[in-house]
Amino acid sequence: MAGRAGGGGAPDLVLALDQGTTSSRAIAFGHDGRPVASAQQPFEQRFPAPGHVTHDPELIWDTQLAVAREVVERVGGPGRIAAIGITNQRETTIVWDRATGAPVADAIVWQSRITAPACERLRTAGLEPLFRERTGLPLDAYFSGPKIAHILDGVAGARARAERGELAFGTVDTFLAWRLTGGRVHATDVSNASRTLLFDIARLAWDDELLRHVGVPRAVLPLIVPTSGVLGETDASIFGLPIPIAALAGDQQAATFGQACFRPGEAKVTYGTGAFLLLNVGDRPVASQNRLLTTVLWQLGAGGLVAYALEGSVFVAGAAVQWLRDGLRAIDASADIERLAASVPDSGGIVVVPAFTGLGAPYWDPDARGAILGITRGTGLAEIARATLDGIAHQVTDVVEAMAADTGRPLAALRADGGASANDGLLQLQADLLDLPVERPVVAETTALGAAYLAGLAVGFWRDTSELEGNWALDRRFEPAMGSDARTQARRTWARAVDRVRGWATADSA
Repeated sequence: MAGRAGGGGAPDLVLALDQGTTSSRAIAFGHDGRPVASAQQPFEQRFPAPGHVTHDPELIWDTQLAVAREVVERVGGPGRIAAIGITNQRETTIVWDRATGAPVADAIVWQSRITAPACERLRTAGLEPLFRERTGLPLDAYFSGPKIAHILDGVAGARARAERGELAFGTVDTFLAWRLTGGRVHATDVSNASRTLLFDIARLAWDDELLRHVGVPRAVLPLIVPTSGVLGETDASIFGLPIPIAALAGDQQAATFGQACFRPGEAKVTYGTGAFLLLNVGDRPVASQNRLLTTVLWQLGAGGLVAYALEGSVFVAGAAVQWLRDGLRAIDASADIERLAASVPDSGGIVVVPAFTGLGAPYWDPDARGAILGITRGTGLAEIARATLDGIAHQVTDVVEAMAADTGRPLAALRADGGASANDGLLQLQADLLDLPVERPVVAETTALGAAYLAGLAVGFWRDTSELEGNWALDRRFEPAMGSDARTQARRTWARAVDRVRGWATADSA
């Protein structure tokens, strides 16, 4: 691979831009898949109304640009970077002015339930089977398409401007690519497009009928590109030299790639703000009978391999730990939950259902709300901390059970990553409830690694996926240790608790 002008030789690193829900990260990876330099900046979360979450797109851009420049400087300059891969919080929606690049409103975050009424109207009209068949998704406020319509209808004159082609929509990958290329590239990849409710996952194309039902003008939509493939170069003003942008990938698809789940039947869970499980089902979509999502995993090159997944999205995982830290002030730092939870043998009968923004898969109940059940005079913060970890692990177990029902075969093991995967207690709980081994890799931040791998493949930095499999290394394997009777009882108690919180926001209070 030839070096770029001014690079001082062949580039020997790939830069991943990992734009997440609560922070922006940049990590440079070497050929062995190990991080060489990284930087991270948090940014403000906005909660303008109950159940509604927004971000300032300019803060997303400012923090992502700052950490990218910091990493490039720390490794010695842009000449060392062979390519950039972008991975992003997937369904978060931004609309901006094509002429100025300025957003017309705050980004609506994937967690927001603001479009639940719009989705309910489509459901009442009998359209959910159509959307499920074409997109693999339920009609839920989680996804991007209704968020676009909400912005266009909520900003004066925006819908007319969008229809004239003056505005652009993008998920965060698209917005960053636009900014990095100086507005020359307006594109998203198949994995992010598959999260919009506007994209036919079999044809890999925007669907005009779905656009009409949701109320999104085609003129705002980006070009569809492969997940792995060069789509443009950064403007020279960004880093001092142009660098190829060679991958766009939704964060959970990127993590699946970083975990080397390249074969059907291989699965991973990422513990982040939420918890996200993806099971590789091969080159044809599998329709779920158990309320999971069918989604595009990735496409490797133009006209290349397309892989699909079954996905279960748990809306609140790490966010529940943040609530213990910031809301209850039970811990000073998120990592402290492991010690606090381990200070008691069990939860003392407490069940925490962390349905702060509704329940995701397999329930899809936007009106569920969080609850602590079973409180007695003996309940303390340690029991609540332990029950919070239990609640995270139970939600993941719900999804794994649904996956096994859809595919007719249980998993052999589950690979775990994300920030909370550093918590040994959580992963042991997860293995116990699943009755499956849980494997944690040496490089736990696999979302960024997957983006780097996808970009590196596109420019020949790595040869093929077999080379990437050789980079995957086990840090620790957690074997189940819970007895079957205890597991069965724990799952029954959890099911009772979930039943208590279903539909809470709309329950008759009379």
